[in-house]
Amino acid sequence: MPESPSKTGPETAGPGAAASPPSAEKTAARTEAPRVAAASLVGTTIEYYDFAVYGTASALVLGPAFFPSGNPTVSSLAAFLTFAAAFLSRPLGVVLFGTIGDRLGRRQALVASLLLMGVATVGVGLLPTYETAGLLAPVLLVTLRLLQGLSMGGEWGGAVLLAAEHAPPGRRALYASVPQAGPSLGFLLSSAVILPTLHIAGRDGFADWAWRIPFLLSTVLVVIGLWVRTTVSESPVFRDAAHRTAQAPAPAPGSRFPLATLLKRYPGRLLLGTGAAIGGSAVYYLTIVYSLSYGPKQLGIPQNTMLTAASIGAAAGIAITLPVARLSDRIGRRPVMLTGAVGCVLWAVPMYASLSSRDPWLITGAYTVGLMLLALMFSPVAAFLPELFPARLRYTGASAAFILANTLGGGFAPLVATWLNSRWDSPLVLGFYTGGLCLLSLLCLLALPETRDHEFDT
Repeated sequence: MPESPSKTGPETAGPGAAASPPSAEKTAARTEAPRVAAASLVGTTIEYYDFAVYGTASALVLGPAFFPSGNPTVSSLAAFLTFAAAFLSRPLGVVLFGTIGDRLGRRQALVASLLLMGVATVGVGLLPTYETAGLLAPVLLVTLRLLQGLSMGGEWGGAVLLAAEHAPPGRRALYASVPQAGPSLGFLLSSAVILPTLHIAGRDGFADWAWRIPFLLSTVLVVIGLWVRTTVSESPVFRDAAHRTAQAPAPAPGSRFPLATLLKRYPGRLLLGTGAAIGGSAVYYLTIVYSLSYGPKQLGIPQNTMLTAASIGAAAGIAITLPVARLSDRIGRRPVMLTGAVGCVLWAVPMYASLSSRDPWLITGAYTVGLMLLALMFSPVAAFLPELFPARLRYTGASAAFILANTLGGGFAPLVATWLNSRWDSPLVLGFYTGGLCLLSLLCLLALPETRDHEFDT
């Protein structure tokens, strides 16, 4: 069985460590928990809005605008390659923001990541196209995407940690799951901007100039998010851990770098945690990103039909996120996540097979069921992954597991799916591919322990 974080590591206090700061401070911080969870949600929603805007734009117009080609498949592959590029830089974001978050504080890392995301997203909206700037245009686009990915590498872990470490006893998953609604809310917000823009400007107008509007609107959202995040307090668990570390003997060489310590002490948990989250990442990105391109281009399904189906499914997933998290606080993380994993394995093929019908109601129903099953895995994982690691490695550990899962299961999913459909022109291959990754998650969950009752303050 993987090693327990409460038993080993320089991040726990030694025998001579001083006592933690007064418990009254921790109690006061936890009364702030609802506001902290809301602040985490606002920031995560904005970051994922920025990411979703690019994903949707890459499915609709960015291929021809930045990678013109006589072959539509080549243009789509190039656009999705820039989408994947952001996932390649996410691990660097884990190292950068994980070190900041585990050594200097969760809040500082979150403010920095949101600011970087905002600058990169607005920059995309200001870029010249290939027709205007030639090769410089795709080079700049990839550069900004790498910065977006760097930002995302620090966002998820910090947001769920700040909420979870403020949470009162017995409600850790509930509070940690609040920012988990951010990805779906970000997608819905991006759809709420893109759909009317498409309607008003028309398909040609959107492809010509109006695609920039959703990117530029990010300026307002980022300003709001920065204001919200700078008004909340630092995590009480981080303050306690930092206090104990300051009182402990000098750390061993290399222990100042959380990633090095993580890889040395908890490699098994990192790999299994990554596997546990990989299936959900595939479901999310193939549904929310890839199918928005695949449905209209390959199957002739109207763009609005695909956006509407994905939006309704995402809304249904959001609706059950908090109840699912509360259930995992009562009965444990693994039973809920295992149920979701089994459901996704069984439902993956029928969900994507619904695209062959081209029926809006059938597609919407299938996507709704699929994204609700995803919520069974996605909601508890916000508490489950942090609980696998000790406090002084938690930002890096949880972020690394989740981001690696997103990169391998989500970032490359559109590329793999595009290649698979070039070989076997059927939506069924999407189901088999997704179902296989969900089966991997199921096996990893079976190998990991229940974490609901793990001590979280060490």
